[in-house]
Amino acid sequence: MNLYTLTSDLHGEFTMPAKDEKFIQELEAAMGMTFNYKENDFSDYGSGDDIIYVRTGGTEGIFKSVFCKDGNLDIPGGKKIKLLTSGKSNSLAASMEILSYLCQHNCPGEIIHGTAEQMASALKCGSESAFKSQRLPLKACGVLAGKRYGVVGKPSDWLISSDVDYKKAKDVLGVELIDIPMTELLEEYSTGKMEAIPELNQLNAPRYGKSITDEDFKKSLLVYSSLKRLVRKYNLDGLTLRCFDLLTSIGSTGCMGLAILNSEGIIGTCEGDIPTMLSMGVAKAVASMESFQVNLSRATSDELLFAHCTVPLNIVKSYVYDTHFESGIGVAVHGEFEPGKATIIKIGSDLEHFITRDITLEENQYGDNLCRTQVIIKAEGLKDYMLNEPLGNHHVLVPGSHSDAFINALGE
Repeated sequence: MNLYTLTSDLHGEFTMPAKDEKFIQELEAAMGMTFNYKENDFSDYGSGDDIIYVRTGGTEGIFKSVFCKDGNLDIPGGKKIKLLTSGKSNSLAASMEILSYLCQHNCPGEIIHGTAEQMASALKCGSESAFKSQRLPLKACGVLAGKRYGVVGKPSDWLISSDVDYKKAKDVLGVELIDIPMTELLEEYSTGKMEAIPELNQLNAPRYGKSITDEDFKKSLLVYSSLKRLVRKYNLDGLTLRCFDLLTSIGSTGCMGLAILNSEGIIGTCEGDIPTMLSMGVAKAVASMESFQVNLSRATSDELLFAHCTVPLNIVKSYVYDTHFESGIGVAVHGEFEPGKATIIKIGSDLEHFITRDITLEENQYGDNLCRTQVIIKAEGLKDYMLNEPLGNHHVLVPGSHSDAFINALGE
């Protein structure tokens, strides 16, 4: 089997060759064979039994650059794309975005994820093909009528399956989407003007990241203040931020700013993710609840691990600060939820489908190789949806049981 790799430059932990990873070594032992390592050279892809190991998040754009010629998806040999994922470094989340993109283009694909033995079996013998769709049709419901949401910078390059037609969003949900250049946010930031800041926890020593200085904290609050002024200027009910651009432009992130905005009832999502912003808006409109934008990091049977580096401060029982996971800078949030009932919801970028499921939030986790807020949930059969037909990588977790209400508001 030929093993090709996709790796983001943001993940310095993956400087070693894939063959030296414990994850790969355990998989090879379970298969009783070794891979033919191609690394990131896809020049002969399609010539054999090919596997793409998605090592990290942020690799979806790399996948698109490899397989999209002149804007058209072109898979050599027309074979099913096999995406091998680990349970760390947003590998699974990136694979879900890629698979969502493949589904949009009617291209066969599958995610290989699980224990070493499960993955070995899937690679050697093939995966079970039987799958019942859990997507629901989305009706033109106007649930966000009168709402105005800003798109600060365009969606991140890796959100390859998350483009939204602004007119269709207006027709289906009633929402108005307003583009705001990233330069406008940076101009606000450069003024150094600080808005009134709500009461927050004092700085703590991060468990995994580097030390956070007073200057780091000030930068995060200036990002919040700048976003808050854009909210007022454009009369917004929410926004999504192309946050990774802040790493290089100001040496900070949007994690803390978005956490505060959401706590104030202003929808705020990461990475310029418009479908997730719309999903969080629906959660607010229908369930009157703030919600948590999540990546799926691991899925074993009916237990799934979700994580992200920001969370509304008013829906967790406690929180501490750490650095942003991928970059190791800025101020991110590790929040702890009360266990209990919760709901997953996501509206697809085509504005024709959505998914919602009642789940059980079982426990919190705080590991070093994932985004900072981490929750383990239980939901029968949800893994099948995530690994076969996900509506992008990000989903939305809402405390409480709301799936019936979401179906009544959105479903045909």
